[in-house]
This record gives sequence, C-alpha cells and structure tokens, in this order.
Amino acid sequence: MKEPLNPAEPIGQNIIKLISNVCFSVFVFAVLIITVIAITYQPPDPWLQSAPALTKLFTQVENSTFKDDSSVLKTGEDLVLSPALAPSVSNPITEIGITTFEKNLTLNSTLSPSVCAEDLTVVNCSDPRVLIAIERFNLRRFKSIVFLEYAKPVNGSKSNECDVAWKFRNRKEKSWRKYRDFRRFRIGVGDDCAYKVVGANGWHSGVNARRPRPMRMNGNNRNPKVVAASFRDNEINDTIPKISSDNAFRRGRYLYYSRGGDYCKGMNHYVWSFLCALGEARYLNRTFVMDMSVCLASQYNPSGKDEEGKDFRFYFDFEHLKEEASIVEEREFLRDWKRWDKTHKRKIPVRKVMSYKTTPMQLKKEKSSIIWRHFDAPEPDNYWYRVCEGQAANYIQRPWHKLWKSKRLMNIVSEISGKMDWDFDAVHVVRGEKAQNKQLWPHLDADTSPEAIVSKLQGVIQPWRNLYIATNEPFYNYFDKLRSHYKVHLLDDYKELWGNTSDWYNETTALNGGRPVDFDGYMRVEVDTEVFFRAKTRVETFYNLTSDCKDGINTC
Repeated sequence: MKEPLNPAEPIGQNIIKLISNVCFSVFVFAVLIITVIAITYQPPDPWLQSAPALTKLFTQVENSTFKDDSSVLKTGEDLVLSPALAPSVSNPITEIGITTFEKNLTLNSTLSPSVCAEDLTVVNCSDPRVLIAIERFNLRRFKSIVFLEYAKPVNGSKSNECDVAWKFRNRKEKSWRKYRDFRRFRIGVGDDCAYKVVGANGWHSGVNARRPRPMRMNGNNRNPKVVAASFRDNEINDTIPKISSDNAFRRGRYLYYSRGGDYCKGMNHYVWSFLCALGEARYLNRTFVMDMSVCLASQYNPSGKDEEGKDFRFYFDFEHLKEEASIVEEREFLRDWKRWDKTHKRKIPVRKVMSYKTTPMQLKKEKSSIIWRHFDAPEPDNYWYRVCEGQAANYIQRPWHKLWKSKRLMNIVSEISGKMDWDFDAVHVVRGEKAQNKQLWPHLDADTSPEAIVSKLQGVIQPWRNLYIATNEPFYNYFDKLRSHYKVHLLDDYKELWGNTSDWYNETTALNGGRPVDFDGYMRVEVDTEVFFRAKTRVETFYNLTSDCKDGINTC
C-alpha cells in the first residue's frame, strides 16, 4: 500500500519512497508471472526440437498441405535418441571381445604342424578358431554395420569352405531391430599357422547356414516336402491385439478419432496427424483407438487415383508401436462397444468433442470412458493435427520414437545394401513434376540431366564406385551415361525382392487376406530414402546438384 506523501518531509525523501514502492511492486508482479509460468509450462521433448521447428524441418506446411513427397519423414529408427530413450541391443562383437574369447580357448593358439600348410585342403568348420577368423574379417570389411551374434559355422560346398550366419544392425539405424545375413567363406592358413579368410562370397551366399525352411506334408502325410516359399522373418509379430473381456473393456479409458480431412492426403501429412493423436492419447493417459486402414494418396499410385484399404502394417512397424503405445484396433473396439451396449443396461459413458478447438488441457480431467473426437468441419479445420496447434503444442509432444518403418520394407533396404557389400555412395535425383515446372524450378531439369549429374559427381565420388540412384525418374535408361563412370544401381534392379516369389510378397499377401499387394509409390520412396541414408557419400538434388530452392523460387 502506497503511503501518502507527507508535506512535512523533504521532497527528496518522498520521491525516494515513491520510487522504492514502485520498484517493489514491479518485483512482486514479476515474481508472480515467473511462478505461474514455472507451474504451467511444459517444455517439448528434450531429445527433439520444439513443435514449430519440427513442423518446419519435417513437413514444410503451407496452407495446411504438405508439398514435398519426394522423400519420407524421419521416423524413430532414424532419430538420435537420448540415453534414457535409447533402445538396448545385444552386446556388439568387437575385436577386444574376440581376443578375450581367443585367450580363453583351451585349444592351442596355432594349428598343428600337420595342417599348417599353404593350401588347406580340409577345414574343420566347427573349430572355434574358424569363427574367430571370420569375425575379424567381417569387422575389417563391414565397418558400417554392427555384428550382434553369430551362429556356428557349417560346411560349405567344398572342403575348404564354411558357411556362417549372423545377426546385425546398421550403425545409422537407432532401433533395436536385428537383420540376418549368411555368407560363404574360403578358409586358408596364414604365415603364423592361424586360420584366415582368403575369400568371401556375397549377400546370402552361405545357403547351408540358412535357417531350415518350414516343412509341409503332402496328401498321404508320409513324404514331407519343403515349402517353395522363400526365407521368412519369424521375428515379426504384428498381429492385432484383442481386448480380453467385457470387464477389461469397461475398465479401459479410450481416445477415439473419427476420420477427418487427413484421409487420402499425402503420407507425410498422415504421419504428422497420426502422431498428434498418439501424443494426445499419451497426455490424457488413454488408449488410442487406431484405424488400421490407410488411404494411399493418388501421387503414389500409377492409376493417379486414391486407393483405400491399405494396411498400416504395409508401411510401418505395428509390432513396435503396440509395444510402445497403448492402442486398440478400431474394429475390435467398435465390436466390443456394440456388444457391451447390447448386453448391459448401463451404457458406456462417452464425451463427444465436435471441434479441435476443445483443447487436450480441457479434457485432462474428463472421466468418461470414451472421448470421441469428431472431425466434421470443412478443410482445413477437420485435420487431426489441428488438435496439437496453438497452446496445445506446449503440452502435446509427438512420440516419434514409437513410429518405425515396416520391418519388411527395412529387410529389403538391408538386402539392397548387402548386395552392394555396404560399400556404396548415393545420389538423390528429384525430377517428375518439379522438373517440368519451369516457373518454380527454372534450372532443375537441366541440372539433373545425365551430363550435369556426371559433371557434379566426378568431383565428389570416386570413379567405378557402387552408385545408388534414389529417384522418381520413371525412365529406367535415363541414367545410362553414368554407367561409363560408376557401377550404377537403381531400385528396379532389385525387383525380385518384392516379386511374387519374395518374402515381402508372401508375407504382405498373408496380411492382406490372400490378396497380392502392389509395391506402391510410397513403398518405393521409403526404400529409396533408407538406402540413400546408408550410403557413405550422399549427394542431394537441392543444394548439391541444383541451386533451385526445394520448395520453389524464392523459398531458400
């Protein structure tokens, strides 16, 4: 409370009192504001950037549309995790570990004189020292992958050959997922009378070390025969979980999003919205009701039309998602909800939310079993990601670490990389509609001509290196001029990996109820992007091949 000025006191003292009172009031007011901010503010995820920065980095949103679908959003296995969130994997095999194991062997450190010769005619593949020689060879040759575990070597096709299988992961992939390879090695003896690898065949060449193929019985159930299907990744378990009982359903608390304007938009748009919904479910501590049906936008389809009914599991890792997030499949949820309402007089309490403007913070204390968000407004007010805009961005963090790309597609990525022995460079060549639009990209067409690409790459990539070209250029022979300088690889060189005898084809057909699945445009972009990401030297279209701006003229 300000004291009245005392005319009997000197004017100087009155002014000093007045100033001190004003300063004290400002101080108290500032402390109050800081206290309120400290209580209410929640910072973004410490291992990612702020929501506005992510919007700019990953999506480049303008007028509620996502303009660039020539590459895919980075998902959880591509992002650098903090130590608290980093996945645990098996201990990698290192030179130190190999040396320690070698010292612990009860066998002699060298071969006996009788077999120590320049040409070893018969190799005992079960000898632990053979595996030690192979492990050391792999560590020297494949520096971009982490070896996790080896199987016991077995005999190859010749007496001096051994086949061995191992599990690995790529150093640039942050997930715990494992991949398999099996190769054939020719074993010899070094000057120190120790085993050494004198030659190695390529990716999946060690067929004797491959896991046994499944067997089936013929009509008379007597003579088993091998199934013709190729090797299957048995580590994938993406079955849809079910709610165990009516009581479990009633005790649950759910967040249900109806379809909005995001349906049939580009996949980057879909991911941005889907992660917003997952983020709200986590904030509200609710189980998210998930629609497994994805509508693939027209730009990814040769027909130029939207295609509904695509399974989420074709594109993303559902096994990882259901382990990391509380989710229930929409059809299972609606079936249980309908059965409950039919068999019980007391209905499930539901809170219907008709606008994205009802914020997650307003729903935090909602006690209804189901919060049902409707998205019936005109575009762009019917986009899911609008829920996470404004003040909600300080509370809702998109859980990027929960969304990984499909393991089946990543197996194709590993096979392509393995066929190039993990030793390749890559260039990303964006053409298509952008190259034809001279108003927004006046130089792109000329800068991505074969002659221009050769000229640019010659100063960056050594001649006759393996060169993978990730591109949306539909004409396969467009890059033939590069073949005079590099060992060129294109995605279509590996069609057998998704052809009708491939693992991917058989497994996606089973997911799709026996109907074959097209290897569509978005799958191509996913694989192209991930192979490009694993290259030793990477050359991008924008800022490397051309000076045009990625999003058009004057947007750099």
